[in-house]
Amino acid sequence: MEASAPGRARRGGQRARAAGSPLSRAAVVLLLSAFAARAPPSVGYLIRVPRGFYLTQDGLKIVGSPNSPVKVYVMLHHKSPHILCVTQRLRNLELIDPSFQWHGPKGKIISENSTAQITSTGSLVFQNFEERMTGVYTCFLEYKPTVEEVVKNLQLKYVVYAYREPHFYYQFTARYHAAPCNSIYNISFEKKLLQILSKLVLDLSCEVSLLKSECHHVKMQKAGLQNELFFTFSDFEKGRKPCVGPSCDATRRLSKAKNLIERFFIQQVEVLGRRAEPLPEIYYIEGTLQMVWINRCFPGYGINTLKHPKCPECCVICSPGSYNPRDGTHCLPCNSSLDFGARACL
Repeated sequence: MEASAPGRARRGGQRARAAGSPLSRAAVVLLLSAFAARAPPSVGYLIRVPRGFYLTQDGLKIVGSPNSPVKVYVMLHHKSPHILCVTQRLRNLELIDPSFQWHGPKGKIISENSTAQITSTGSLVFQNFEERMTGVYTCFLEYKPTVEEVVKNLQLKYVVYAYREPHFYYQFTARYHAAPCNSIYNISFEKKLLQILSKLVLDLSCEVSLLKSECHHVKMQKAGLQNELFFTFSDFEKGRKPCVGPSCDATRRLSKAKNLIERFFIQQVEVLGRRAEPLPEIYYIEGTLQMVWINRCFPGYGINTLKHPKCPECCVICSPGSYNPRDGTHCLPCNSSLDFGARACL
């Protein structure tokens, strides 16, 4: 099979370059051609949602366990699932004259509470869950199995955690055939490439930043040494503000930005393959673009699949004894931390 035009140029450099041509200018023209030729984005986009997203649907009901506290996960600023004051066994039985009483981190919960509601069947529901509501909730149930039997008592505990979607971004790397590593053309090309990538996602309220740029000498098989630029970029939501509204579309916008960037690099290969002129000194090396999805949590939250197996991709509020001071992925140990959501270890 015949190699592609960029592949042939990488292996042997068979195309001669025009003597004395402005190297940076030709490379920039190639970039601009790929930018101008980009196709309209497709209608469908990849949308990645934490598995815990489905834990707060209205129809979901959670029952207690007489053996150990049950963990409940509620997305920040969303309605909680119904937390029932029964076990799975009692849920399927008749209860005579049941009475329910709930206690939370700040004491007894009354049904008239504006943030938490106790239904007529004793279920606890949070209307707009806030970080400060995280904690241990205990339900006290009194009932008779039958009219003739004596009153029975049951105590059920729940640990209710606030969680939020990860603050995520794409990190991508690409390699370019380069001018000599000490050439000013590499620097000017780097600035132009970043400018074009930033403009590409500007309408989506996303930003592209250059994390690292390195020039290396690469020994090619049967082709000697050549210079290559190694770029590492990140693509993230502009402003990095937490997305808390029910109609937040940060995931969709970042996924759309990813598609545009991928298409831009494909267009560079296509434009290069149609060129009749000699190759520019600097051009994208086909197949070197790699994009990685990276999750980060906001301060006071972390991902822990062992502690929270039912919400493995959620940024769950840090428990007492841990903290997250910045946008890391995990909560760190801290023996002096006594509260949920600690952002410092004092």
